[in-house]
Amino acid sequence: MSDHVVIIGNGISGITAARHIRKKSNMKITVISKESDHFYSRTALMYIFMGHMRYKDTKPYEDWFWEKNRIDLINDFVTEIDTDTKTLKLQDKGNLTYDKLIIAVGSRPNKFGWPGQDLDGVQGLYSLQDLELMEEKTKGISSAVIVGGGLIGVEMAEMLLSRDIKVTMLVREKNFWNPVLPVQESEMIAKHIESHHVDLRLQTELSEIIADENGKVKSLKTSKDEEIPCQFVGLTVGVTPNIKFVESSKVHWQIGVMVNEYLESSIPDVYAIGDCAEFKKHPTGRRHLEQVWYTGKMMGETVAETITGNKTIYNPGIWFNSAKFFDIEYQTYGSIKNKLEENETEFYWEHEDEQKCIHIVFDKETRSFLGINAFGIRIRHNVMDRWLASKMKIDEVMSSLRDANFDPEFYKLHEQEIVDQFNQENNTNIQLKKKSWKRIFSRS
Repeated sequence: MSDHVVIIGNGISGITAARHIRKKSNMKITVISKESDHFYSRTALMYIFMGHMRYKDTKPYEDWFWEKNRIDLINDFVTEIDTDTKTLKLQDKGNLTYDKLIIAVGSRPNKFGWPGQDLDGVQGLYSLQDLELMEEKTKGISSAVIVGGGLIGVEMAEMLLSRDIKVTMLVREKNFWNPVLPVQESEMIAKHIESHHVDLRLQTELSEIIADENGKVKSLKTSKDEEIPCQFVGLTVGVTPNIKFVESSKVHWQIGVMVNEYLESSIPDVYAIGDCAEFKKHPTGRRHLEQVWYTGKMMGETVAETITGNKTIYNPGIWFNSAKFFDIEYQTYGSIKNKLEENETEFYWEHEDEQKCIHIVFDKETRSFLGINAFGIRIRHNVMDRWLASKMKIDEVMSSLRDANFDPEFYKLHEQEIVDQFNQENNTNIQLKKKSWKRIFSRS
């Protein structure tokens, strides 16, 4: 009899693992999730709220996909894990045994013990249930406060503004998304957010959320002793692995479920992937928690290889991410932190319209290309990946900028302007090469 693989969670990590295990084996596969009956794209939640998509449009697979691929779905919560007997206790449907267990439960929005944080009208945005709650709690309201910046905060602001709801955003740092963005990009994005009529208040923290006589939000007090009237408060101060049910088990955890380079936990036949997995030591030296869509997908693929007999180390390659701040698209590749390391130097170019910029970091001594942020200019993933992996010298990077551009035809190009500024600042005479499709798609 083949092994029974149970996957807790039906987000991108869990469903990718299920799909790839099915491709490679005849194992029995069960997916447990109370969030939704079928996998959907979590990154599309904002577009459902804004009316750009319907829920059914966010499901990458037809509902019959699961039956066709012999993947069983259980709509329930796991409340306990007994690793000695390999048994899961479900909230409503009794017990379920497993041979191999994959924990892929994602995250939950952070709360930090603020007075009033559990009032009616206060919430985060992570799950389908959060979206449904936000739909209900924002009907007919006129003003909202978002606590925290970052990507989810900007998404929530855009969602609320689409319903003509006045938005105030509280950010405790001096600059917007300061833990991630260098100050130049942070200031540019702050201006862009304010241009969309968001009342952005930097260096301002939440002190207390105040209720009306019915227990609903009526206002919010800040660290500057201001009181802001509002009927909705969005908490977007990051997320935490959603592993409460793991904490009473023998599985080792700290912030998330602790895993090794094979995504194995401290208990044999128990794995963790996605937002809830925390590396003891990351295989490529990156952060111990990687709560990004594409890394979750790669973890799902990796654990499927191991479970089906091909033990595989998780190797996500060069770090990258992408997002959108209202009208400005953002891409980042390699190592580009909010502050330079001792061995690093930088080049920053910003367009006069204050909606496009390129920020490049390179090694002072070796002049090797280390990382790039691009705002409002699309760049090619495969080119960046190759340049970073080969530690290309900055002069060659600058001369080859046209190869990296991925903007559609008829977009205005800025490479010559960027190179001219680099030459002026660095006393160089780099000549911009013509675009070469051969170089773009080269594997070397």
